[in-house]
Amino acid sequence: MTKFMVSLPAKWETFLKRLAVDHQVDLDSVIRELCVWAFTNSEIKKQFELWLDDAFPPQGEAEDKARAAGARERAREEEAEEASEEEAHEDRDYSEDREIAP
Repeated sequence: MTKFMVSLPAKWETFLKRLAVDHQVDLDSVIRELCVWAFTNSEIKKQFELWLDDAFPPQGEAEDKARAAGARERAREEEAEEASEEEAHEDRDYSEDREIAP
């Protein structure tokens, strides 16, 4: 088994430490058993993987999503600019038409 350090949010650290004390085991044992419990069930494991991919997309996917989001934003900006230009042309054409009429 590999040992490594992990940072826990304060509220979860307090909760897990309390469980460890209540059950007279160390915190590592509580976390190890939590992982065994959570990832033994293949359906729960798959749900976790899907959640993780959504919350923290793999590097290539994150870059692709950022690029796609940037492209969508540029397209929206271009459409808004074109619409604004069209309105300006229509206003100018309307003004010219009014000036020509006797």
